[in-house]
Amino acid sequence: MALQKTSRFFIQFIRLAGPYWNSEHKNTIRGLSLALLVLTVLQIAVSVYITVWSADLFDALDQRSMSRLFTQIGLIVLIFIANIAVTVAHLAVKRRIQLDWRGWLTDKLIGQWMNDGRHYLVTHIPGKHDNPDGRIAEDVRIATEYAIDLIHSLFYSLLLLVSFTQILWDLSGTVILDLGIVEIPILGHLVWIAMIYAASASMLGWWIGRPLTKATDDRQTVEANFRFALVKARENSLAIALIHGERHENPHFHRLFGDIVDAWNQQTKAWERIMFFSSGYSVLSMAFPILVSAPRYILGSITLGALMQSAQSFQHMVSALSWPVDNMGKVAEWRASVERVLGLAGALEQLEKEIAKPDPHRIHLVKTDRSVLRFKNLCLSRLDGIVCIESFSDTIKAGERVLIAGNAFTGNKLFKAIAGLWPWGEGTIELPDDEPMFFMPPRPFLPTGKLRSAICYPSSSKDFGQDDLEYALRLAGAGELIPQLDDVGDWEKNLEREQQQRLGLVRVLLQKPKWIMMQEAFDSLDPEGEVDMIKIINRKLPDSAVLTITKQPTIQAMHKRRIVLN
Repeated sequence: MALQKTSRFFIQFIRLAGPYWNSEHKNTIRGLSLALLVLTVLQIAVSVYITVWSADLFDALDQRSMSRLFTQIGLIVLIFIANIAVTVAHLAVKRRIQLDWRGWLTDKLIGQWMNDGRHYLVTHIPGKHDNPDGRIAEDVRIATEYAIDLIHSLFYSLLLLVSFTQILWDLSGTVILDLGIVEIPILGHLVWIAMIYAASASMLGWWIGRPLTKATDDRQTVEANFRFALVKARENSLAIALIHGERHENPHFHRLFGDIVDAWNQQTKAWERIMFFSSGYSVLSMAFPILVSAPRYILGSITLGALMQSAQSFQHMVSALSWPVDNMGKVAEWRASVERVLGLAGALEQLEKEIAKPDPHRIHLVKTDRSVLRFKNLCLSRLDGIVCIESFSDTIKAGERVLIAGNAFTGNKLFKAIAGLWPWGEGTIELPDDEPMFFMPPRPFLPTGKLRSAICYPSSSKDFGQDDLEYALRLAGAGELIPQLDDVGDWEKNLEREQQQRLGLVRVLLQKPKWIMMQEAFDSLDPEGEVDMIKIINRKLPDSAVLTITKQPTIQAMHKRRIVLN
């Protein structure tokens, strides 16, 4: 069962991230990958030659040969230069692949997430895909960086194993095992000892380290929850300050940090078990190969150089065989991050399938060639299945002024359904084909950057002239912001809500949409100011259809007809 789960996990990861090697720049990517493999082989070659050099050095010392000593000094200089060149080049190539792979996977996930409202819709899909920002920013980094590190170290270990097994086999010679009755010759005894030693340690170490995977996953989850809560509080700092919500937020943060403490302690216990094993194992690994080979040197079967080469080869072989033990912590962290990335990718994939498949219990949006907005037997439901609107049919023509009255929450869901952000229900909404809907929420989104760009969002500031922008600002009663057009700031924090809503009017005057959906778009203004805003829209955009949700009676009277949502 565990093997099937692991196999399914790797298959899912390869399906998600594997197409990177067959992407648009595949020739460059494959070239870099080949270069990484070649440099890894060169690293092994340097390691092998160092053991040969070490054997020659100790033989020279044992023979007290000054000429051979100077030869070894010259050779170590060449090895020194070669090792630096290979190591630096290897690091540069590896980090280039890590960054490119991370960028490719990040673009892929962001493209799926920040697409046609998917980032909103996915929040209503059940499953473990919370904190998508952390999954994209941090978990994708770990998933790609650690994957390259682990694949490289595994390949390096395999080459190490192949190279030094042969060397150790040749150095082992033949040992006679005398059982009294019969003598058994053992070829390559050091190889068999190294394999038994490493296998025993690996199995024991893997068993000891198993709890680390779950502990690491739990810790990453609670860390992400804590970051999300802090970011949310920062984004709503004014609202919290106005209602003195700090007395609620502080205990909330303490509870979330308490979860981090618990997860940290669980991870610490898992690491303690691993360190208890690995600390003793590392000391034994230094002494064990020399102790195993020492009797043959004492008996005169091998030289001092062969003894040291045997010890180094034994260590290299055990190191290669101990890859699972040495990397269990990194594997646990990598797997936890990959599972979080797969959770988000799976939720987005599930969402796409639900949207794509025909479902009578979903609201269908249909583009038409007529300039009308039509509802046919529309039924709006809540997420729990309770019906908000049933069998609603109506037609709104271009240029109409329509008040959406009745339940404001239902009206909010109707606007979301028109935008394709609320598919829960039944029926059909026919949309004008080439006339996008322009939505004016209670607070317009003003991205961080130049004020000019924030006002023109989602269009480019280059699409509008300076005179048009200044005229619209003065018309909306926000002329005091003209000197700040090229200032950079976080405008959702720097501007009062009334200023932000006036900028919402500036934006609609610049965009000149044919269909406008206003939901409490000017509720921070006084009644006279709100009426002035609507009059400006009616005067400057007489051919635009306007659907309005508002509680202001004066505004309600300015519409030609109303649709009551009970």
